[in-house]
Amino acid sequence: MGLLIFFIGSYTEHLSPDFGGTGKGIYTVQLNEQTGELHTVHIQKARNPSYLAISNDNQFLYCNTELDIDENPQVKAHKITVDFSLQFLNQQPISGTYPCHLTVFENSVLTACYGTGNVLQFPLAGNGELQNVQCEYHHRGSSLNKARQEAPHAHQVAVHPNQKDIYVCDLGIDTVKAYTFEEGILKPNPTKDCEVSKGGGPRHIVFNADGSIAYVINELTANVSFLKSTDGIYQEIAAYASLPKDFKGIASASAIRLHPKKELLYVANRGFEAISIFKIIGDTLELLAITHTEGEELREFNITPNGKWLLAGHQNSHDLVVYKIDSDGTLSETFRTKEILSPVCITFMN
Repeated sequence: MGLLIFFIGSYTEHLSPDFGGTGKGIYTVQLNEQTGELHTVHIQKARNPSYLAISNDNQFLYCNTELDIDENPQVKAHKITVDFSLQFLNQQPISGTYPCHLTVFENSVLTACYGTGNVLQFPLAGNGELQNVQCEYHHRGSSLNKARQEAPHAHQVAVHPNQKDIYVCDLGIDTVKAYTFEEGILKPNPTKDCEVSKGGGPRHIVFNADGSIAYVINELTANVSFLKSTDGIYQEIAAYASLPKDFKGIASASAIRLHPKKELLYVANRGFEAISIFKIIGDTLELLAITHTEGEELREFNITPNGKWLLAGHQNSHDLVVYKIDSDGTLSETFRTKEILSPVCITFMN
């Protein structure tokens, strides 16, 4: 029986009266790859560990605590033990509001803060512990949507497949900001910044295998920006709707993932509560199917490394749904549980 161990971050408290959750912290979860069933193995308490990142050697797990700057948000380091429980190592303060994403790169943890539009680098010691912040950069600007784009809102830090370039999606300024590493220090690289369609609100980016093409999900329009690289610089060459034309609600796209083995792109939309499935055909996307997930606030989903399963988490109705990915890329629900409260991040081992 194949068992896959992975981790889920959750909202444990509310950031505002209508946004947050009642989770318990970081869940260690087991997936039965024969049946699709899930089982919670351990829980590590933390305040709003809304995003998780695992070191390349699978020894350490890092999380942000998504809080207002007045609530002292932190980046936390944990050792992944033999039984996949988490042992807290140390933490460092984050000088920003609502840190919402982080990644591990070049012996550092890079963090994006939504509320204050800044990006921070925390070097790592050999034992996995976080060291003092090394550098911090603040984005500048605004865009069309006066309610949501009144200021910068850094939403994700993503590493390019070339393992040199770093890209930060900023919802507030309709720009994917570019960075690079020089002698172990994160530095802006504005010559590679990429603007997307105004008012879109770039949230997350994913790359094809060689990084020649990238796809950005825009939260405020739910459109997918198709970015193509020429001489190492991305340009938006097309945008594809992930919502049907007759959708009447407010767009609130939440996640985007590439299938690890097939030419398929998956996009999640809150409010609509569905995953849109695109087939990648050269330099175009073709909408293949839409799967309604039957929950509330579809904030996150992820695909298992072997490409066989897709797991989707609903922040407000606490459903975690397991789908079998069929040979044509469509989804078949296999298992559903309400055991994991307010799931907002699903992270697999490397």
